[in-house]
Amino acid sequence: MEWVSNPETWIALLTLTALEIVLGVDNLVFISVLAGKLPKDEQERASRVGLWIAMGSRILLLLSIAWLARLTNPLFNVFSFEISGRDLILVIGGLFLIGKSTFEIHDKLEGDEGHRSQQGTAKYSSVITQIVLLDLVFSLDSVITAVGLVDEVF
Repeated sequence: MEWVSNPETWIALLTLTALEIVLGVDNLVFISVLAGKLPKDEQERASRVGLWIAMGSRILLLLSIAWLARLTNPLFNVFSFEISGRDLILVIGGLFLIGKSTFEIHDKLEGDEGHRSQQGTAKYSSVITQIVLLDLVFSLDSVITAVGLVDEVF
């Protein structure tokens, strides 16, 4: 119980809370953008489903935090850099987010002509699949951030 009086514990908790808020807002923005591609009557339902999926995936990944913390053993080397499982998760997730962001920005700037997914024409299942993938990436990022802030994982 000595951790309760340790100021470093409270600073780490505040830092993690601030990071979770930032990562959560990013997640909400992506869910809103993706749900906005659906017809008006399906947007609210897709947002709600996306939020439930986000919560569920974060809980499941937090339950697997000890396993994620152990993904630090090098798998292979690239130009004298050791690459671990956690590194691969971060790189793949980062590339996915960069690609998805680029496509969304391109989609918004394209205009009406040639606009491949005008508002209201996207399929519900496609939007939910994209939300699931984004939630998974954001959740992994969140859990790995939490692991990086602690010295010990129980």
